[in-house]
Amino acid sequence: MAAPWEDVLRNEAAVQEAARVAVDAALLAGVLMRTEGQPNASDVVNYAPFTLLPSAVPSALFEQAYAVQQDFNLLVDAISQNKEFLEHTLASTIKVDDFTARLFRIHVQILEEGLAQSVFLGINRSDYMFDCGVDGTPALKQIEINTIAASFGGLTSRTAAVHGQVLKVLGKSEEATRLLPNNPAKGLAVGIAKAWELYGSPSAVVMFLVEEVQRNIFDQRCVENELWNRNIRVIRKQFRDVFEKGSLDDARRLYMDGQEVAVVYYREGYVPKNYNQKNWEARLLLERSRAVKCPDIATQLAGTKKVQQELSRPGTLERLLPGRPEAVARIRATFAGLYSLDMGEEGDKIAAMAIADPDRFVLKPQREGGGNNLYGEELRQVLEKIRGSPERTSYILMDKIKPQPAMNYLLRAHSPLQVSECISELGIFGVYVRRGKEMVMNEAAGHLLRTKATKHADGGVAAGVAVLDTPFLV
Repeated sequence: MAAPWEDVLRNEAAVQEAARVAVDAALLAGVLMRTEGQPNASDVVNYAPFTLLPSAVPSALFEQAYAVQQDFNLLVDAISQNKEFLEHTLASTIKVDDFTARLFRIHVQILEEGLAQSVFLGINRSDYMFDCGVDGTPALKQIEINTIAASFGGLTSRTAAVHGQVLKVLGKSEEATRLLPNNPAKGLAVGIAKAWELYGSPSAVVMFLVEEVQRNIFDQRCVENELWNRNIRVIRKQFRDVFEKGSLDDARRLYMDGQEVAVVYYREGYVPKNYNQKNWEARLLLERSRAVKCPDIATQLAGTKKVQQELSRPGTLERLLPGRPEAVARIRATFAGLYSLDMGEEGDKIAAMAIADPDRFVLKPQREGGGNNLYGEELRQVLEKIRGSPERTSYILMDKIKPQPAMNYLLRAHSPLQVSECISELGIFGVYVRRGKEMVMNEAAGHLLRTKATKHADGGVAAGVAVLDTPFLV
């Protein structure tokens, strides 16, 4: 599964020159992040970390990941509309995980009041690794699906051009032509624009709900500029602004600073630290409104790890997607082994199995954003501590994926240039829009490849571990 760069990796002078070209190309293309030292200032920026060379991805698995994305869009949407499924699946989790419990309480309150929202927008990203398993044949296995604040659709739209330039400099022009065009920023914006249009108020705005610390602002600006190009006004606000200035009228239309809001696009709100009491009140206000939330709270709950584990149980997919056996088969083919740690005999057995052989598994809490999973000795220690406690039900256990490593250079500002043994994770962006019961749009909107050194067990680009990459299909 190797890409044809082995000769390059051995030529230090060529690597040094290519790295200089790559960094300038990234700055020129706008593959940018703000700095850790000044995370809210755009007058001091640097390139977002990325690989020197594109990474090999098996073309059959790449095509499989794209082919199943519309099925996953339908599945996430079906889960979000199924109150009984969410209630049953999250019953044990909400007893021990306060964050999931608070989200669920808002979900129940909204349903009891009656939904004001009639148009639904989903932007998700399904992430995979290539598991080489027992016989060494790579297979596509899903790591997770992100249903809120799925990032890097903007910067990855610009990364392929950088890698194309690097390959040309290295005398590999033919290989450069084989890099796929990729523009998730446009795909995401098309979905937001469709939801805005169906909301039906031409003067209304799209509100990006953003964090206080905004290092990754340029990624968001890529999507934002696509909307401005369609003459759709965009405002950027934080939970604090919503609490202080947000209001609903009698028809539950949402207003910010006197402007009607058609779509709320969350790039915030996915982890407990995003919330204080005022922020929870702001979230409730947003959920009660007519505005199209991306995601609405039910769709955020559909992305929890506990739901992912429940989907792997026999018969669950068939109940959620009745009459779609082909979609069920495509989805199920991507599942890794997933195990419940619920209280009872089954959960006891699973916990004991993981403690006995911790290197076979990953322990996952109900959290987004990378850097939360537990492996090896740490997994064993945590499970031993909570094995007899209901706290274990806030985690799921998953088979550890074993991908084939490859050598590459990871370019990071102020870091020495050195070759690393790396593994990659492929994400496919999905966008769908539903009005009432009618699915108006359902598309795969582009891809994201992230690569990290094998010495790091967990973490994404925003967490400072993985770097942006471009697939080279083999």
